[in-house]
Amino acid sequence: MRTYFPAIAALIVSCAISADSSASSLPLIIAHRGASGYLPEHTLEAKTAAHAMGSDYLEQDLVLSKDGVPVVLHDIYVDTVTDVAGRFPDRKRENGRYYAIDFTLAELKQLKVTERFNPRTKEAVFKNRYPVWQSTFQIHTLEEEIQMIQGLNKSTGREAGIYPEIKAPAWHRQQGQDISRIVLPILDRYGYRTRTDKIYLQCFEHDEVKRIRNELGYRGRLIQLLDGSAENKTFTTRAGLEQVSKVADGIGPALDYVVTPQTNGTYRITDLVTNAHALKLEVHPFTFRADDLPKYAATLEELFRVFFLEARVDGVFTDFPDRGVAFRREH
Repeated sequence: MRTYFPAIAALIVSCAISADSSASSLPLIIAHRGASGYLPEHTLEAKTAAHAMGSDYLEQDLVLSKDGVPVVLHDIYVDTVTDVAGRFPDRKRENGRYYAIDFTLAELKQLKVTERFNPRTKEAVFKNRYPVWQSTFQIHTLEEEIQMIQGLNKSTGREAGIYPEIKAPAWHRQQGQDISRIVLPILDRYGYRTRTDKIYLQCFEHDEVKRIRNELGYRGRLIQLLDGSAENKTFTTRAGLEQVSKVADGIGPALDYVVTPQTNGTYRITDLVTNAHALKLEVHPFTFRADDLPKYAATLEELFRVFFLEARVDGVFTDFPDRGVAFRREH
């Protein structure tokens, strides 16, 4: 049996290398909220699965607790993924919503996390994903997730990067907290400082992207996210991209900015990627979901084909990172 050990070891190393595109020009597979197509989003379990699936980067959406600790949640609210309404019924604001920043970390740790649901109807947003309220999941901090990822990097020999997002920085400041000033020292402490480190830091607010680069002195890779807001749309033009390129290393556009659906069920590839590449900006569009496809793609693999092989993007955010990794390997 001993004669097989070197071959097995070589196979493990080969698989680890083939799953990691960082040393090549292959597009990146970014686990959107972890392997969120299979497990409740932004849980350590979803991140562990995404790492095992061969994701190049794992995303962390960051908001602050009342005591100023960055926790990994997609929203400033906690009532779409936890049992907060039943556990702390008197802590909602006048608009009926429950905000993470109104709870200490110790209180947030008491909440049970589940698959995303509509807080009004209590129904799951994605009907065929992990069942709502099944098993036990918990909110965790940025540091807890980094420690887990770096631990897996060491134990598996395959280095996955992190892809944190500074959520609603202007709103956080209105609440008396400066989320960027809190997050950046944590990243620095764990070795995420420069463009050579395996991190992309992202934000939708352009003023904050500029602030992170210029005022706060961050030297890692920065991504300007682009949703459908009026401000973000201005950055999809050539002039807007030139403005972005002064402070950022890439853009994270919504799908339609790259591939525009047509009324007859076909699509048109825009000039966004070409213009961005001319300015040396990477392009990482979001979000690739098997259960929320545009009409021009019958399958998730067809969507990957359009964006990878035709639009030539540099990476994608997907809820199903295993299928992204498989498509990249096959094509």
